[in-house]
Amino acid sequence: MNILFTFEPKPTIQQGLQEQNPQHDFVFQKGQKPTTSTDVWVTYGEDVKESDLDEKHNLKWISVASAGIEKMPLEKLSEKGIVVTNARGIHKTPMAESILGHILALYRNLPAIYQLTVEKEWRRPKGSRELKGSKAVIIGPGAIGEEVARLLSAFGVTVVGCNRSGREVDSAHKTVPFQNLVEELEDADIVLSLLPSTADTKHALTKSHFKAMKANPIFMNFGRGDVADEAVLVEALENGWIRHTVLDVFEIEPLPKESPLWSQDNVTISPHVSSHSDYYVERALEIFSRNLIKWEQGESDLENQVDLKLGY
Repeated sequence: MNILFTFEPKPTIQQGLQEQNPQHDFVFQKGQKPTTSTDVWVTYGEDVKESDLDEKHNLKWISVASAGIEKMPLEKLSEKGIVVTNARGIHKTPMAESILGHILALYRNLPAIYQLTVEKEWRRPKGSRELKGSKAVIIGPGAIGEEVARLLSAFGVTVVGCNRSGREVDSAHKTVPFQNLVEELEDADIVLSLLPSTADTKHALTKSHFKAMKANPIFMNFGRGDVADEAVLVEALENGWIRHTVLDVFEIEPLPKESPLWSQDNVTISPHVSSHSDYYVERALEIFSRNLIKWEQGESDLENQVDLKLGY
């Protein structure tokens, strides 16, 4: 079986894969396109173009070493019957730590303390609060959201999950379907979106959702940037519907310099780095290796297999 990697893991990882799977031919070449002999393509996903799928080929499985697949030609992949898996779940530790770090920094007024250090000024900034007793609403809680819920619960935070069906979420005190979200936002202190990018989630958070946030919460988006229109988000900030926003994702990346978000005092811009970790590739390839065994044995229940119609 011919396996193409269009990113280049560390040489030790490449060697390990080849030694563990001597029956397969591996190609590690950034920028390479699949050929007629490629059976499996391991990629970050963004380099998969519809034109790559037009030629006759043996490609049967694409293993994506990231969670997001919204930039891939899903309809064409479905038409071709190509199986797609992703690395959903590997981000939960670094992302949950990043999210919690931002929350604690804002609650304990750490940005102001850091600034006073730079200014060499002995002054006690006002505005520190306790996290205990707060309420957090997590929209789109998968593996990352469940880990965030677990950590926040340990701090004495009441956590409400919100998903399409109202399916129970581990570590959340309760879960509601999306149509009941507005009433949960009214007394929320923290609102965290972890929604993927699909036709259903684009601009799913509207002006009415932000206006419902009576408690003036921290709003955080660590899912995908198109969950809320930027103009609506700026309006929410300017009108005080939200106290502060922490954004790790944006509709256009990199965020254009002319974006009004840069000039807002109550915005923290995180340049899509919350998932970064020294263990990222290692964890992604652990999923690939487990799936490779299943693939060889003809099993159909691959780990993290994507529903190409739903987009996740």
